[in-house]
Amino acid sequence: MRFSAVATADRLLPESLAMRLKPFLDRIDTTIFSPEDRTNAGRTSLTAFIIRVSSALIALFSQVLMARWMGGFEYGIFVLVWTTMLIAGNLSCLGFHTSIVRFIPQYRVQGALAELRGILQTSHALVLGLSLLIAAAGIAGIWLFHDHFESYYIIPFYLGMICLPMIAISDTIEGTARANSWAILALAPIYILRPVLILALMALAMFLDYPHTGQTAMVCAILATLITTVWQALSILPRVANEVRQVQPKWRLREWILVSFPIFLIEGFVFILTNADVLMVGWFMEPHDVAIYFATVKILALVHFVYFSVKAGAAQRYAEYFEHDDQQRLGDFARATVSWTFWPSVAMAICVLIIGKPMLMLFGPDFDGGYPLLFVLVLGVLARASVGPAESLLTMTGGQNVCAAIYAGALLLNVGLNIILIPSLGLWGAAVGMVAAMVFEALLLALIVWKKLGIAMVISLKRRPAAGEVQW
Repeated sequence: MRFSAVATADRLLPESLAMRLKPFLDRIDTTIFSPEDRTNAGRTSLTAFIIRVSSALIALFSQVLMARWMGGFEYGIFVLVWTTMLIAGNLSCLGFHTSIVRFIPQYRVQGALAELRGILQTSHALVLGLSLLIAAAGIAGIWLFHDHFESYYIIPFYLGMICLPMIAISDTIEGTARANSWAILALAPIYILRPVLILALMALAMFLDYPHTGQTAMVCAILATLITTVWQALSILPRVANEVRQVQPKWRLREWILVSFPIFLIEGFVFILTNADVLMVGWFMEPHDVAIYFATVKILALVHFVYFSVKAGAAQRYAEYFEHDDQQRLGDFARATVSWTFWPSVAMAICVLIIGKPMLMLFGPDFDGGYPLLFVLVLGVLARASVGPAESLLTMTGGQNVCAAIYAGALLLNVGLNIILIPSLGLWGAAVGMVAAMVFEALLLALIVWKKLGIAMVISLKRRPAAGEVQW
């Protein structure tokens, strides 16, 4: 029997109060408890949003403690190395961690269980092998060119390379769970369990009187990632394997690579674009400056997570509607996801700007110097939110090549502006470069979606909701 907020209120509340609450409860039933496809996607997005916001709060709390335990210099070393490893681990997936979100629903719709087993086996084996090769190449590169690194970065980067394959496998298993709409299983290990474990292990290291350094923090990150990845593998992969255990796999490696590689470029450009400012600050400025900028970006992540949460719930539904050639539902749903992204992002942005300074002061002395940057950086996040998960819509409907070109252009713009502006403007230069790139990205994505699919993937203050559209 399906749960209903209206029916529950009728049973438990006085009749007059239940009648007054009925319009509000109807919306809860429509948004959360309805079995319809759009509501399922909304529910997944809501779950993802709750997990990502919880993760942001946990990460913020842990980063505050680690910054205070380690000091700005050592904390800056850790965040630069850890950010680099997250990017490298994501790139090591070669796009398969996202393409499986498209292929798994597609093969289920077609009843192609042999291909389904093939893509599951191929994605995990390929990612493991490639990430090990990249980690080995990274270790060799550090050894050969160590004279070009600051001495305090060498050991942490060696440790980071050990962690890289685990990050890649973890991202791929997350994509497998997302393809099955298992929002909690997909997101909780990476965004809840892993940061909690890093903090707990760092606290244990402090208790045991290990050095308060970036090297110690990287060892904690390795152990936390190992535990998280093993837990993901044990909780997710057996559930997926049961569906295809009785069929022989079929491999369409060329097709999978042709789809995955442009996604790899897109995801790579997006991930690097999202973190390029931190990396460029690390290149031009001292670890203490990296720490201040990173802390500022971490607070802004509370706004970012709205976009990523809607994307997590919408990608699979985009693929399903496109596979069924249901253009009307695809268009209505895509426009709805823009509203789901933009208005909560505006609300979160206002909250962040109000509480940003006291939150930065928690990190330690001088960290509140990053507060004025929030007023610039938030403009870029809202620009991205104003077109919703347009990048995901293009990727799930065969527009991955043009999407990759857009992000390549945005990344080149960002890096170019950082090279020009950071030496003269410092952290302000990094913030301006990031915002310019995100505005450029949003404008081109909206334009391409309109030309390719005829969908106005942009927020509109005047648009009336489509019939049956869920408004958040």
